Amino acid sequence: MIKALEQIRRMRGGAQSHLMRCSDGNYYVVKFQNNPQHRRILVNELLGTRLASRLGLPTAPVEVVEVGAELIRLTPELCIEMPRSRTPCAAGLQFGSRYPGDPRQMALHDFLPDEKLREVRNLHDFAGMLVFDKWVCNTNGRQTVFFEEPGRTSGTPGAAEAGLAPRLGPSLGQGEVARGTLPRGDGQREDEREEAGRGRAYRTVMIDQGFCFNAGEWNFPDAPLRGLYARSRVYEGVTGMDSFGPWLERLEKRITEKVLAELAEEIPPAWYEDDYDAVLRVLEQLQRRKRRVEELILSAKSSNRQPFAGWK
Repeated sequence: MIKALEQIRRMRGGAQSHLMRCSDGNYYVVKFQNNPQHRRILVNELLGTRLASRLGLPTAPVEVVEVGAELIRLTPELCIEMPRSRTPCAAGLQFGSRYPGDPRQMALHDFLPDEKLREVRNLHDFAGMLVFDKWVCNTNGRQTVFFEEPGRTSGTPGAAEAGLAPRLGPSLGQGEVARGTLPRGDGQREDEREEAGRGRAYRTVMIDQGFCFNAGEWNFPDAPLRGLYARSRVYEGVTGMDSFGPWLERLEKRITEKVLAELAEEIPPAWYEDDYDAVLRVLEQLQRRKRRVEELILSAKSSNRQPFAGWK
């Protein structure tokens, strides 16, 4: 069990998470059971991120993190702040998302200007993430962070090639990390090889699955714009439904009833208040919804926003 050793700082966001140094030598963004959004947010984060990783999407490794009562008592900053009150964070098992590197040395960006956005080597993964977000009914806009690969210049190996980049998810093999690629059925994509030759410097990691399954409601109120990233530029490579094909195929083949049941077993019962029947209903919905993802993507395409400029 990973244990929290030190609170580093409070993070932005409605869940009032904290960056913490933990016993495995890594740093984690930790969300607590008594966060202001809902206790079920922790379930959504763990289950959602594990599922996205199974699809080969770039997510941070996630773990159950134990935060002791003594650490909370000795750290006044470990509290939930409301307009008229401060409540200590709950002790016990919490959700942790690994920070992709040493926060003292690595800067994460939640926004890149257009000229830098073009330098994101795995920008095509936004199409895959939309498949995921439509499937799980993420009622928040897609959240992501960008980081610059240290030492990346044209003709020189980047952090991923040098083995310095963080592992983005448990589905990635060591060889795939060493090449700086994500798993593809046909090996490294041609556009990835071209981007490597041009010395592209940034990667994106998809974060914050807390509003999957409609946050604490655990229902699926679909709407055309839900799950889309705020800037349509990331979808410029989408030319039709075929652009989503690899992820739709993985969704069908990799996410079985057995996989869903195994992942649900990893969730601490306190996070869903021992109401496992509610968890089972979510899993049943997810299994049924796989057939609707194409329809939901077409609904987004036809919306007033017109997010897929290259779709002919």
